[in-house]
Amino acid sequence: MGSRHVGRCRSALDDLGEEAAPALVPAAGAVAAPCGLGSAIMTTLGVVYRPQNPPERLRSVARAADEAGLEQLWLWEDCFLESGIATAAAALAWTDRLAVGIGLLPVPFRNVAVLGMEAATLHRLFPDRVLLTLGHGVQEWMGQVGARVGSPLTLLREHVEALKALLAGETVTTSGRYVRLDKVKLDYPPAGTTRIYAGATGPKTRALACEVADGILLTAGTRPQEVAAVRSMAKAITVYVHAATGPDADTRMARELEFWGESDKLETTAVGDAADIAAVVNRYRDAGADAVILQPTADEPDLEGFTRFTAQQVRPLVP
Repeated sequence: MGSRHVGRCRSALDDLGEEAAPALVPAAGAVAAPCGLGSAIMTTLGVVYRPQNPPERLRSVARAADEAGLEQLWLWEDCFLESGIATAAAALAWTDRLAVGIGLLPVPFRNVAVLGMEAATLHRLFPDRVLLTLGHGVQEWMGQVGARVGSPLTLLREHVEALKALLAGETVTTSGRYVRLDKVKLDYPPAGTTRIYAGATGPKTRALACEVADGILLTAGTRPQEVAAVRSMAKAITVYVHAATGPDADTRMARELEFWGESDKLETTAVGDAADIAAVVNRYRDAGADAVILQPTADEPDLEGFTRFTAQQVRPLVP
């Protein structure tokens, strides 16, 4: 596995751009009240399939998730590993009920009309099973492909707003700084409602995500109090959480945190048996997360087993 991919993917969510934004801080004494998609019944639980694993491994993991009853499987589109759209389409086709999220798609890569066509096609083929997350991408990677822009936040705003309008079946004409459309309308927009999330870590991007997207995706390493801080502004919150189980779980998690430069964030990890991991998931639920997605370590020895463990042993312990 190449460390250049694992170590840098988080910067796809880093706070960049020129726009100022208010700090996301809950009022003194405020208690986060979970709301939004997923929280009316129970906290949604899922697992990340990291693209550092080869594409041909995805089928067995997706089928294990579907057969075990896991709610969501999340994919990444890191440069220059695997396509988010292609892997999502395959995972959806291989399964019957599993929801598949992509977290995230770098918007500098795609013309918004093309992404609209891709997203609408997925939604028409697999209704109510698709979750797309947009982000401004790792700036070094965007530079490598000649797609780096002066204001990543401006591009993200324009892209999210145009994509949502296209998926709603609107005829879109816009002339922004980066997104320009002239009477563009999808012939096959999604038949039902769609959800477009935005990924973020820094305060400006988080504020933008809460403003324009249908939900916010928060990276692993996010503390529960950070979830609480955006709860009142976000329409829905999905958060990745580092997780490991098995006899060597503590050792593997220590290596994982050291790699990310976050050895001081042990409280953001879920390590141990099903009860231990469920306790951490419930801590994020109490902070306001609508969906908690367990992110296995880079050296997880049994992805299919981890997926089944999450669905069959952790799920019953999470309200």
